[in-house]
Amino acid sequence: MSDNPEQSGPRPPQEPTLDEQIAAYQREYRDLDPQVEKVVSALGRLNRRMNVAYGRQLADLGISNAEWEVLKTLVLAGTPYRLGPGELAKRLGLTPAAMTHRIDRMAGEGLVTRDRDESNRVRVIVELTDEGRSKWLEAMRMATDFEEELLQDLTGEERTGLGDMLIRLLRRVEHTQPDAGGRLTDLD
Repeated sequence: MSDNPEQSGPRPPQEPTLDEQIAAYQREYRDLDPQVEKVVSALGRLNRRMNVAYGRQLADLGISNAEWEVLKTLVLAGTPYRLGPGELAKRLGLTPAAMTHRIDRMAGEGLVTRDRDESNRVRVIVELTDEGRSKWLEAMRMATDFEEELLQDLTGEERTGLGDMLIRLLRRVEHTQPDAGGRLTDLD
C-alpha cells in the first residue's frame, strides 16, 4: 500500500489525484511551481473535506454551519455569552439583514434568546441558551474526536511544526488580504 493517501485513498468520482491535477496545470501553464501548487491544492482539498465532515457532524446535531458560527461567536465573547446583533454581524462578516434572519431562526429553535437590553431599551441583546451551549459543547466533542483521528499519525513535534507553518501561511494571507476574513456574500 502506498504511503501517499492521495494516491491510494478513495477519491470522489472523476477527481484527479493531486499529481494528475498538477500535471494538467503544468501542461496549460508552464510557469507553475509544482511544489507550491501541491501545497495549496492539498490545503484546499483538506479544507473542503474537513468542512464536509464538520457539516455532517453539525447536521447530526440538528444545527447548520451558519448556526454553529453564531454559537461559536457567542462562546468566544465569554460569559454571559451575549452580544448585540450588530456586533454579531460584524464579527461574522454578515449584513444586518442576514444576521436578523439567522437570529430569528435560532431563537425559534431555542438556541439563543433575543431580548431588549434593560439598561437601553432600544438595544437588543442576543444570548446563548442552555440548549445552544449544549449543542456547542457536543459539536466541540465531535470535532475534537475527528481532529484527533485526523492527526493521529503525526508526532507531537510534527503537530507543533505543522501548526507553526500553517500559522505563518495564515499570517501572510492576513497581511496581504486583511479583508479576507469576512464573507463576500451572505451564506444564508
